[in-house]
Amino acid sequence: MDWLERIAALRQWTRNGTRAPHKPLLLLYALGRFQRDAESGLDGGLDGGLDGGVDDRPDGGVDDGLRYSVVEGDLQRLLTEYGPPNRTTPAYPFHHLVSDGVWEVRTDRGTGSPGSRAGELRASGATGRLAPELRAALRSEPPLLGAVARLLLDTHFPPSLHTELCEAVGLDLEVTEPLPARPARRQRDPRMRERVLTAYEYQCAFCGYDGRIGAVPVGLEAAHVRWWAFDGPDDVENGLCLCSLHHKLFDKGVLGVGDDHRILVSQRFVGHSTAARTHVIALAGRPLVGPQPGVRPVAAAHRDWHTRQVFHGDPRPAAAG
Repeated sequence: MDWLERIAALRQWTRNGTRAPHKPLLLLYALGRFQRDAESGLDGGLDGGLDGGVDDRPDGGVDDGLRYSVVEGDLQRLLTEYGPPNRTTPAYPFHHLVSDGVWEVRTDRGTGSPGSRAGELRASGATGRLAPELRAALRSEPPLLGAVARLLLDTHFPPSLHTELCEAVGLDLEVTEPLPARPARRQRDPRMRERVLTAYEYQCAFCGYDGRIGAVPVGLEAAHVRWWAFDGPDDVENGLCLCSLHHKLFDKGVLGVGDDHRILVSQRFVGHSTAARTHVIALAGRPLVGPQPGVRPVAAAHRDWHTRQVFHGDPRPAAAG
């Protein structure tokens, strides 16, 4: 059984580039728990089903099991922070991931998943964990955990979010050995960064930052507007030169680009410090810095995708003055 192929083929809602990272986020969370249990010896090596939901640990887990009523808050926070802008529930992936053959759910009565409604999952004591065959494979082939996690990250999230997402789910990929490399389904263009930074004359398109050490730019990155993981091309029309701060905020949905190539700032962003007001809130309504004459700006289709799939809430009105 090729687990990487199975993970790559997770059934998800897909239409017009819609983001649906519900199952990947649940799997990353479960992998983090599995890794911590294995390191602490709590994963007893049992490949049988769940034991009826008996809480052997203070957090509600049984081996690497996750009781829905206990982890619901954690999963909801992951969806809110790393999921699409529309409101969603962790009950959906908790139930539906079973159909992909990588997850199992049992209740206090020993039966399977009671359904995809949060109330049903809570009331029945539903507990889920990685499928027995997958757990056995992770134990017998330790590098597999890192390979599965990296596949989920690369397929569903931009690189700027990988490190903090691993921290959020408790995954330490530095201690995992890599599996032999496989050919990627799509090859990134290594020239993308240089082309984008040149197009914007080595300045952040949001704030104009242009720091260098000698002749080497520092703190400047090429951001994909439509994420590469969601078929965003390695083209200048899909790129922005951004400083590290604004790249992260752009990928988290705090910042966006409007139809008039002016900066959007989410109303959901809250910051009272001078730094937050100066470097984020004051950007609302400002025109982008660049690109230089003769270079096509960000394409409307890519701006629209980012606004629908990443940007959170409504934009703030343009700053006065």
